[in-house]
Amino acid sequence: MNNKIINDPVFGFIRIPKGLLYDLVSHPTLFRLSRIKQLGLANMVFPGAQHTRFQHSIGAYHLMTLAIRTLERKGIFIFDSEKEAVCAAILLHDIGHGPFSHVLENTLIKGLTHEDISLMMMKKLNKEFHGALSLAIEIFEDKYPKTFLHQLLSSQLDVDRLDYLRRDSFFTGVSEGNIGSSRIIDMFNVVNDDLVVEQKGIYSIENYLVSRRLMYWQVYLHKTAIAAEQVLINALNRAKYLATHGQSLFTTPSLHDFIYKDITSNDFIYQPDILEKYIMLDDYDIWSCLKAWAGNPDIILSTLSNNMLNRNIFKVEVSDTPFSEEYIQQKKDELRKKLSLNEMEIEYFFANNEFGKDMYDITDNKIEILTKDGNIVDISQLSDMLNIETLSKHVRKYFFCYHRTK
Repeated sequence: MNNKIINDPVFGFIRIPKGLLYDLVSHPTLFRLSRIKQLGLANMVFPGAQHTRFQHSIGAYHLMTLAIRTLERKGIFIFDSEKEAVCAAILLHDIGHGPFSHVLENTLIKGLTHEDISLMMMKKLNKEFHGALSLAIEIFEDKYPKTFLHQLLSSQLDVDRLDYLRRDSFFTGVSEGNIGSSRIIDMFNVVNDDLVVEQKGIYSIENYLVSRRLMYWQVYLHKTAIAAEQVLINALNRAKYLATHGQSLFTTPSLHDFIYKDITSNDFIYQPDILEKYIMLDDYDIWSCLKAWAGNPDIILSTLSNNMLNRNIFKVEVSDTPFSEEYIQQKKDELRKKLSLNEMEIEYFFANNEFGKDMYDITDNKIEILTKDGNIVDISQLSDMLNIETLSKHVRKYFFCYHRTK
């Protein structure tokens, strides 16, 4: 056989050709993503959200093959080497994600995003594959002359988003995210080296933008998922505080340095073993530690760990305006008395966050429509359903989370 077949619940049979792409799919570095949930802790709200980053990577790869086929059918010439490279890039675009998606980015690792780490891991793999990923990395970094190849990977309308909206909708049961990904891809074209959408597909794009916004507020920024993530962040921060102040804590070998040291971007660059340990990290490291920490004598760490294990997550209040300092302090004083903790310790039982999401960012890589008369027009100017103010409106919500008391 010249290919392997994966049966995907969203898109059906997906073929992986033998050679570089199959070797990547089979590689432990990519397969590690099968131990990292795509939606982090959203399964505490949507029990079906058990799908993984690995499944998403395979789905995004499938949509990339459809996009390439569509563009070739419309006369856009793409070398075989470019096809393989952009498919390799989409397979690897998420390999830098840590446990629970974005939690480690902002908690145990400072100054690095998962995109930064993905690039590091791709370069490491490139050495192992004797330079076979050089073109994929060039496309990933947007350094390749054919801009549309990078836009298929990363833009306001890329195959990454087209997969995760469909996939997350499927597994959460939130039907609003069930976009017409095949219809959108069928409308792809390239003009002046830029990815565009033919005017016939404008209603599918409008639906995509609305669906994306609904999915963010109903799923990705669901208040219960935010609260659960904050309990985990506070537990990790407490563990790190104790570890760096002399207490011996159980950790898995992969997680040890991230708990006991302040890991920065320089550590990834100058200490190769840090990247190796990161590559071994997945959701199971965190759960294993939480189980051990649940019996820790430190009341803060044990309480937060048990809260995670038993789904006793923070209570959440959501507002369109910031919560007053007086109200926040009042809640802290009440809880501090109940838990008999000092002002520093009580901070682990609170979180005050602000989140915002645009339906469409007119300053970013725009979604351009190829009109019937051959002109290129930004969707915000052409849409008759969504005006520019609605498309670009920046919505912000404020989340105040705190420990539940019976």
